[in-house]
Amino acid sequence: MATKKNMSSGAEKVEKLANEKKNCTNAKKSCSGSCKTGEKSGTVKSQSATKKSSAKSQLTEREEKRLAHAKLVAEKKQARLEKRLEHRRKRAEHIAEMKEKRAERRALKKERRDYLKSESAEARRERIAAERQAKLEAKQAKHEAYLAEKKAKREHELKLKAQRRAEKNDKRHAPGFGGWLAAVISLGVTSLALGTIVTFGWINMDNMQMNMAGASTQSLYELNSIIDNLDADLSRVRASTSTGDRVRTLTEIAIESETAETVLERMPVELTMTEQLASFLNKVSDSAKGMIYDLARGGELSPSQLSTLNYMYSTNRTIKEAMNELVSSTNTMDMLNAMRDKQSILGESFTTLQNNTFETPKGIQDGPFADSVKKTNPRALEGLEEITPQTAEELAWKYFADYKLTAVRCTGEAAGNALTAYNLCLDTPDGQMWAQISKLGGKVIMFDSYKDCSQNNFSVDRCEAIAQDFLSSLGYDFMKAVWTSENGSTCNLNFAPVQDGVILYPDLIKVKVCEERGIVTGIEAMNYVLNHSERTLSDATISIDRARENVSGEMTIDGQRLTLIPLNGGEILCYEFVGSYDGNEYYVYVDATTGEEMEVLTVIGTAQGRALM
Repeated sequence: MATKKNMSSGAEKVEKLANEKKNCTNAKKSCSGSCKTGEKSGTVKSQSATKKSSAKSQLTEREEKRLAHAKLVAEKKQARLEKRLEHRRKRAEHIAEMKEKRAERRALKKERRDYLKSESAEARRERIAAERQAKLEAKQAKHEAYLAEKKAKREHELKLKAQRRAEKNDKRHAPGFGGWLAAVISLGVTSLALGTIVTFGWINMDNMQMNMAGASTQSLYELNSIIDNLDADLSRVRASTSTGDRVRTLTEIAIESETAETVLERMPVELTMTEQLASFLNKVSDSAKGMIYDLARGGELSPSQLSTLNYMYSTNRTIKEAMNELVSSTNTMDMLNAMRDKQSILGESFTTLQNNTFETPKGIQDGPFADSVKKTNPRALEGLEEITPQTAEELAWKYFADYKLTAVRCTGEAAGNALTAYNLCLDTPDGQMWAQISKLGGKVIMFDSYKDCSQNNFSVDRCEAIAQDFLSSLGYDFMKAVWTSENGSTCNLNFAPVQDGVILYPDLIKVKVCEERGIVTGIEAMNYVLNHSERTLSDATISIDRARENVSGEMTIDGQRLTLIPLNGGEILCYEFVGSYDGNEYYVYVDATTGEEMEVLTVIGTAQGRALM
């Protein structure tokens, strides 16, 4: 007790603090244990909740996939169902259509049986003949289109050859001082090598020319054989009275004349030496086709057509005699001279034949007065200034702007007795075109191009409007279409100016329009340039009714008008009457002063064209 009583207050305080510290330490340990236990329990609960959430998410995705799959299956099933329904609908429509067609066929058969029961023998023969005639006309029209396309391609090849020849001649110019110096240096360097091969080169060149001469000789023999065949066929068709035999023979004549024209192009002579012979052969083919059409329609050859046959026979007989003499007197050297542009018997013979043989009859032509060029000064160009080649090229860009030109080149001049023109080569995305522009005044005299035309997309009336617009763009105004002919792919039109209501036939312009593309592919304005001027026209002294009395009463007149026509080197005012008689079309011209019948023209091959009145 005494000890306890004697303990100081400081020791008590120390002991008390020690006990408090110990209690605090125990409390901390106890708290730490309890905290750790709680933390561990919270972690377990959180992991359990995460697992439950993940399982629920996976279940939702599977359900979505099952729903999407079910939806896709349903869509496919619906598509198959719709497809089957569409197939059934089409099948039902097809069955209904076939039933309708069968019903129509049965009705037609019944109608035909009823018709045949009541049809007489004469009517049956006429029907069969009409059906055969329709088939023949369809076949002939197809053949006609083939020949027209073949002819167009051949003309295009000729144009290309002539253009290449002109360009080659233009390149032959004299070199300047620099050129001469280069030539002298080059000659000095290569003279040794040239001396070693020149002999061999000349031998090869000579062999090549001999081969070409042999081919030309063969072409001459082939042409002579075709002319002989034409002579026999023309003689036979004149004497035949059978329609079938005439049709067969005229078909052979058309084919032979086309073949002869092709062979003639291979002759080693200038085109000017064979131009009229080629024109004669071309028109023989056209005339034969026109006669075939008339006979195929059940008609007979008219007196004018028989006269044309006689003309073709007599002219071809003259050609035959000249060709036989030429073949017998021509040798290989003559062919070589002709190929080297030297004087030869070949060129002389063709020139003599052309000058003394051909006189185209009135029934064989493109249209009324289509070949009436007069050798005079160019009246339409009087008072106009000369232009340079550069100006001609600029004018070509302007005139043919619608053709999408890519290049224009002046390749030289073409000098004639009446005028001089610049030759121009025009490049387009569709190929080359050619034109001639007068040196005096810069007028388009000629334009030509080759376009593949095989379809009929534009009517004749539309082609006329296209041609008239094109002429106006070239400065040829107040023109009227007076003639047109078309073959299903190309439309050829003749235009003439009108003065005081009078058609001026001496001033014709020819225009060619592609019926597939609706564009002008050719123009020839030489007649207009040479002849056109303001005329002093006299008044008609007799009425048109009075003039009409002098036309044959058997002719059905379809049109009439006042015209100025070329005749015997001059011009005369006439009434023009267009009509038909016995299936043929005629143009009759009566003097408007005296009432005298001045000209009667016959249209050959009217199945290919008609007159625009």
